Amino acid sequence: MELHEENPFKIKSIANAAFKLDKLPFHIVDQTEEELSLQQGIGKSTAAKVWELIHNGTIRELEELLAKTPEGILAMLSIKGIGPKKINVIWRTLGIENLGELYYACNENRLIEAKGFGYKTQEEIKRAIEFTLANKGFFLYAQAEKLAEEIHEQLQHTLPKNTLYAFTGDYRRKLETLSTVDFLVALDASSLHPMLKTLKGLLDFDVQKERIDMVHETGLTFRFFCSTADRFYNDLWLTTGSQSHLEQLQLPADLERSSFSNEEAIYNAFGLDYIEPELREGLEEIALAKAGRLPKLITYSDIKGALHNHSTWSDGVHSLEQMARHCKEELHLSYLGICDHSRTAVYANGLSIERIAQQWLEIDQLNRQLAPFRIFKGIESDILSDGALDYPDELLQGFDFVVASIHANLKMDEEKATKRIIKAIENPYTTILGHPTGRLLLSRKGYPIDYKKVIDACAANQVVIEINANPLRLDLDWRWQHYALEKGVILSINPDAHRMEGLQDMRYGVYAARKGGLSATQCLNCMDLDAITSYFNQRKATSLIQR
Repeated sequence: MELHEENPFKIKSIANAAFKLDKLPFHIVDQTEEELSLQQGIGKSTAAKVWELIHNGTIRELEELLAKTPEGILAMLSIKGIGPKKINVIWRTLGIENLGELYYACNENRLIEAKGFGYKTQEEIKRAIEFTLANKGFFLYAQAEKLAEEIHEQLQHTLPKNTLYAFTGDYRRKLETLSTVDFLVALDASSLHPMLKTLKGLLDFDVQKERIDMVHETGLTFRFFCSTADRFYNDLWLTTGSQSHLEQLQLPADLERSSFSNEEAIYNAFGLDYIEPELREGLEEIALAKAGRLPKLITYSDIKGALHNHSTWSDGVHSLEQMARHCKEELHLSYLGICDHSRTAVYANGLSIERIAQQWLEIDQLNRQLAPFRIFKGIESDILSDGALDYPDELLQGFDFVVASIHANLKMDEEKATKRIIKAIENPYTTILGHPTGRLLLSRKGYPIDYKKVIDACAANQVVIEINANPLRLDLDWRWQHYALEKGVILSINPDAHRMEGLQDMRYGVYAARKGGLSATQCLNCMDLDAITSYFNQRKATSLIQR
């Protein structure tokens, strides 16, 4: 009732009645409706609702309210620290309708300016949502990583010296969402189990001869596969690869009986180049390894700059100068691409034309101060409903680069979504296509698109596709990066950072990019400062000719 702004006196009456009912010294079900109505603070109206609930299992008035409430909004009511009044603002003012969108809004710092919110409240909501999402059984890789590293560190001090152990399974392959974190340990279960019981945060779940399952207090399952020193690398290979990968590589009997000193030796026994764990998904990695054409996978050290970031000019936590200095002094990068939100994104304090001019003046000043470090003048332009970008051409041509993204009107069918995106791709001022599907992992699938048509359009128009490195997005999905690379499309690992700490998310983008088979030579922000400056200048010159 509060959520739908019913009569406040009626709401208070219902709340008081609920309190009274809870304190009655007898079972409500043993009373008649009339007897119940005679209790102080109850009355006939409330007694009728109680009677209806007892006999029908629900209340008609409640069902009417539920019918006009999105499921995602109901889920928010279960989050500690968010009451109906705050949810009303989140829903009706900010247009957020599920937990995933709310969590992402917390990352983007969007709740701070809303009525009744502040930074502390936003962070409390974020933590509460993380707990709720974790209890669904799946975790984001970034969430699991923190817990996994804690357990790994404890194992270092718990296992006997020189015991072989390693991450394996989905975690080692760096899948974007996980239901378990797997370890391989060269100990038998009877020896390992007492040691695992001493680890902080883990509880017993299931003990078998070859595997011990423990559950972390957060709900994440840790599986410990048992091995021996001489079979360790055989078992590491067997427990790391996906089922499809392993099915394509059946070990001959003589090799099955062999013990290998490392995984490289196993692949060599098949006549293959070594296949990195991230690639062992049963796609085309075996054929590439056989032909000697496996890509040299990108590493975090290959990254030279951070593109697509936000500052206090729109909805960021830190100033433009703070973001730039963090890139230069802490991350030792050569450049920063600032891409605050465009004017249509009113909820995110999107930049008006006048404010863009003011931001450019600050960028020019900071570039003089921070040289040779460079801040590139970018914008995250909303892709409007008809596929147009958010500013007139004469302004778009002034940016060093433009990231085109969809943030509104997400409920589209595949044909409409695809046409909308392709129109934006064909705009000569579009440099990068941002988070192509708008997905939020574990909470929102994203709008459906014809991947091949979108990627083909990017190839034809020389538009870069973003791998959004935010752990909630990791969009473009690694499963489609392979196709993009085949078509010669350049990819860019963009943190979409709204605070200095968010710049660190680029490593999650690197993980996803490695699964997609990306090399540094095909990654935009692996270009050094001179190369990317030339790239942007050439793109701008081309866009002017096309216009």
